[in-house]
Amino acid sequence: MNAIFEDLLKNFKSSLVYALVGESGTGKSFRAKLIAEKYGLDAIIDDGLLIQNDKILAGHSAKKEKTYMGAVRVALFDDKEHRDEIARTIRKLHIKKILILGTSEKMALKIATRLQLPQPQKFIHIEEIASQDEIQKAIKSRQIEGKHVIPVPSIEIKRNYPQIFSNTVKVFFRKKHFFTKKDQNNGKLFEKSIVQPEFSKKGRIEISEAALTQMVMHCVAENDPQVRVKKMTIKTDSRGYRVIITIDVPFGTQLTGKIHNLQQYIIDKIESFTGILIEEVSIVIDKITGTDFIDEQKNEEKKHKKNGGLKK
Repeated sequence: MNAIFEDLLKNFKSSLVYALVGESGTGKSFRAKLIAEKYGLDAIIDDGLLIQNDKILAGHSAKKEKTYMGAVRVALFDDKEHRDEIARTIRKLHIKKILILGTSEKMALKIATRLQLPQPQKFIHIEEIASQDEIQKAIKSRQIEGKHVIPVPSIEIKRNYPQIFSNTVKVFFRKKHFFTKKDQNNGKLFEKSIVQPEFSKKGRIEISEAALTQMVMHCVAENDPQVRVKKMTIKTDSRGYRVIITIDVPFGTQLTGKIHNLQQYIIDKIESFTGILIEEVSIVIDKITGTDFIDEQKNEEKKHKKNGGLKK
């Protein structure tokens, strides 16, 4: 049994995981194969797919989902069978070097955990490998034309997802921008597939701050009815949602463990029910309730001592 555990631990430690992160539509999938080659990574995890050597090895693409929420769930490997399929394939083929694509570092960490992979050793931000002009063009293409990229040749997409296939593009990247001078060739030609998912045609579905506030309130009440929410602030961007909650907690609460459990409970519940990504839940404790009686007792004791221990 110990030998098996040691083998698993050895395999886990020998895995090399990098992450390419950037907001949705900024060109991560467009540059994924280039980055994988630069750092000697064997496979790519992108939007629910495990890709290696221009082939889809396992999983199913978030791009085939009919709703935006459904696509987010797939990209986050919310379904156990889906993530188990990817994890089994990685182990079966002994894939050790993997690039994970995500809209944020937290998303990449979550994907790694769900696929039973070690945490990324290096995070590469899209701003490090693409100019602002290139990023803005990619965003415009996504927002106006609804175009998405899957980093495999068209033959793979036509075979697996013919209903969303739109076009193919061959791109030549000059190595001087990304590779060392040791490289003999001056560049590399990559083929990528352009797709147009159903959800991009219908527009993006978002959750309003009011609806998200109601869900958070419900989670707090469900987790501990004695905790009272006094104020809530919600911030959103393309990476996810950030929630700041000000609360009153009852006297005697084990603050460290209780607050951490509450944070995790809110994140797990909302992500599970909606598919949205909660980037952060910050909790501010404003007041410890139930201490008024104790304060009154202390004041009485002070008065009692001041009067020489005599009560009127």
